[in-house]
Amino acid sequence: MSLVIPTLNEEANIGWVLQRVPVWVEEVIVVDGGSKDRTVEVARTLRPDVVVVTELRKGKGVALRTGFATATRDVIVMLDADGSMDPAEIENYVHAVDEGYDLVKGSRATGGSLDLTPARLLGNFCLRSLVNLLYSADFTELCYGYMALRRTSVPGMDLASDGFEIETEIVVNSLRRGMRIAEIPSHEAERLNGVSHLHPVRDGLRVLSTIIRARFSRLQVSPVGSPTLAQDSIG
Repeated sequence: MSLVIPTLNEEANIGWVLQRVPVWVEEVIVVDGGSKDRTVEVARTLRPDVVVVTELRKGKGVALRTGFATATRDVIVMLDADGSMDPAEIENYVHAVDEGYDLVKGSRATGGSLDLTPARLLGNFCLRSLVNLLYSADFTELCYGYMALRRTSVPGMDLASDGFEIETEIVVNSLRRGMRIAEIPSHEAERLNGVSHLHPVRDGLRVLSTIIRARFSRLQVSPVGSPTLAQDSIG
């Protein structure tokens, strides 16, 4: 499997993450947005076989799309570099993909979070409720970036987002294509060091725009049906 980690000035956190990546992970891709600190140096020291891709265009979405294009393994897992996501959970995501799912998304609602502020909780609730309404889905989580997907499914997702809204674009475009989606519990810790690059209002509006644009696009896609998320919540 390929692990894709976007980074930007995460010197204080990337070591913690890489040291906890399971030894069986075949390919680790760090997509760096031009860090001014030692992020890349630390990554190469701890993981000599790391694939480092420099992506100077701004945005998490750009970094993830670049990472997906670089990946060579059948299963791709996307993981943040700030220490909020436990690499030990990677196995759960890969196992779910192996069971036949095209997309496996983590859920803090069932796994817990130490990092969700009241404002972010409210925003996530509203956006998730909108997706559930528009797509007759039953997701417990939406705006969370710990996910796994089949590399062969990426082209069908038609990903174009540049920012944090790519996490939602992956979900809604997978729904539009009738892909099999599962949720699994995932625990989110607080960021280890530094400040998040997320801007709740700005990025929340971009997520909302992504949901509306995708739902009412005239693009002809496969029927969604009840995404059966099979009503698939695993764990």
